[in-house]
Amino acid sequence: MHIAVLNQHHNTPDCPATSRHYTFLQYLAQKHRVSLVASDAWRRMCVADKHTWVPAGVELHESHVPYENKMGIAQRLKSFVGFAGSAFRMTMQLQKPDVIWAVSTPLTTPWVAAQVARLRGVPWVFEVQDLWPSFPIAMGAVKSKWMQKSLYRLEKSLYRSASHIITLSPDMTDYVAGLGISREKITTNYNGTNLEMVDAVQPEDVEALRERYQLQDKQVVLYAGTYGRANGMATMLQVIESLAGEQQIKFVFAGAGFYEPQLQELAKRVPNLLLLPPQPRTEIFKLFKLAALSVVSFNNLPIMAVNSPAKMYDSLASGTPVLVTNPGWTKTFLEDNSCGWFAPAEQPAVIAQEIKELLAQPQELQAAGARGATIARQLFDRQQLVLQVEEVLEQVVR
Repeated sequence: MHIAVLNQHHNTPDCPATSRHYTFLQYLAQKHRVSLVASDAWRRMCVADKHTWVPAGVELHESHVPYENKMGIAQRLKSFVGFAGSAFRMTMQLQKPDVIWAVSTPLTTPWVAAQVARLRGVPWVFEVQDLWPSFPIAMGAVKSKWMQKSLYRLEKSLYRSASHIITLSPDMTDYVAGLGISREKITTNYNGTNLEMVDAVQPEDVEALRERYQLQDKQVVLYAGTYGRANGMATMLQVIESLAGEQQIKFVFAGAGFYEPQLQELAKRVPNLLLLPPQPRTEIFKLFKLAALSVVSFNNLPIMAVNSPAKMYDSLASGTPVLVTNPGWTKTFLEDNSCGWFAPAEQPAVIAQEIKELLAQPQELQAAGARGATIARQLFDRQQLVLQVEEVLEQVVR
């Protein structure tokens, strides 16, 4: 089977990103011909050099289109349109694939897949990583009511056009089905995590980190991810400052993004915030194993409740329980499996109090972490999740 993959945000385990598709391509390229159409944007964000840019056997067709979280709306739009144009040209020039697999975000990528699939007479699969256009509209990036309606019409037409749809959460599946799309056409495939990288972390690695950053007598609360506009950073700044007097609590933030200057300024003023640079996948799990608790925070917007945050999967697999700030399937999942907790978004006093109370119960934290690690091995192993994706691709080709 010849699989053409369109993914503007391709990255590797050497990047401070999820690298979901790197794992999947690594497996698929052993059994199928895989052509990847991608941007080179994440090359400049690599923080290690242990992995090749694409897995062995993957044919790379790359466009030079910049992208980073700090970009404004106009710059992002230029990036999305630029990649769409080059991706269309390159995908049309490929030897005819058996199936096209388009990874969204942004919505321009599946739009390209739909056009090429129609022109070349092949099926295509739409992987929904975030709900677009709902997400940029909720963030205020699309002001025009006419444009909003046009984007929603485009979204619905792409769901109808796709041979199959992969979503990363149950709530995303419900949303797509709510637009009149048959559930038989939708597969929920969790974002997942890399259990082999979790298992590679040794106790001495964790202790070395603890000593390096002088955390021997601290209870670490970890945030590992993007400091973006949607990630509840304004709230977390207040949470950190309000707990500055709790000497045993240390917030460790590892990442980069829009709110980086504000976090750097706060770290100069308070003793309980340690800022680390973006970490590669192979290193991030050491931090998760070091932490007593991790936080997955977002803004108080309904659209955030459907997302599938990689940091939650990474934390659970590492045996570290999670505090989420949005209702929806993540809250339900953590509570049903007793491996995490919920505190409402944009309520810093409530979040701070919840963190303080949880850290006062180390035995319960440890037990919740153990339950999370067990469920992660059952449901979130990417080596198993890729088999489901392969089955979908083979199904639409048949």
